[in-house]
Amino acid sequence: MDYSHYFENSIRETKRKLRESVRDDWLIIQAVGSIGELDRAANLLVKRLREWYELYNPEFSKSLADHGKFVELILRKGKSELLKEVKVRKEDSMGADFSEENLKPVMDLARAISELYKLRAFQEKYLEQLMKKTAPNVAAIAGHLTGAKLIALAGSLKGLAEMAASKIQVLGAERAMFRHLKDKRNRPPKFGVLHEHPLISAAKKQDHGKIARGLADKTAIAARIDFFKGKFIGDKLRQELERKFR
Repeated sequence: MDYSHYFENSIRETKRKLRESVRDDWLIIQAVGSIGELDRAANLLVKRLREWYELYNPEFSKSLADHGKFVELILRKGKSELLKEVKVRKEDSMGADFSEENLKPVMDLARAISELYKLRAFQEKYLEQLMKKTAPNVAAIAGHLTGAKLIALAGSLKGLAEMAASKIQVLGAERAMFRHLKDKRNRPPKFGVLHEHPLISAAKKQDHGKIARGLADKTAIAARIDFFKGKFIGDKLRQELERKFR
């Protein structure tokens, strides 16, 4: 008996099921991973750019801490114009006079970094839309970027929904927790990626642990609602948090 037709249909059906098994939370994990890698690459390259550019125009580079604004301005304006902005005369600058040949690779690097920033912004916009569709309650509580990181650390939206709030609170602090377990003289971490949340960053240090517990509790509720396709109550949950901690 010829089973080739049966095997072909079976393979075709398996491929179809695999195609259809790709879930939105897997896309979230890939997108937030991409953003993290773009951040690391851009930060590494912009440090090199600043070191290089400071041989040419140190006064301007040292006057501006914001990397994105720094890249934007050196691409838009020349050395003389930028020195005027920081009130330094060209003859008083400690920077060397670069030939066009020596300046070109510096500007090429700046343009490449600018493209990385644009790509990062595009990826974050895509992630925000994906989070609103897939995990709107988590996004409302934790923010779309931090919420996506929590899903990635948990392995899936289901993993986050099944996780206790106490574990959600320290997601991303695994190294610190390991150090604590290895040596009890090291304090256990109060939170992991939740430290990025504006409620924590705006609060006094002594309140961070309490706020992180509240955030983790609400995020646990939000993840369960999102996983089981419940109603959107993220605004209500967030307002409860803001009333309690502001």
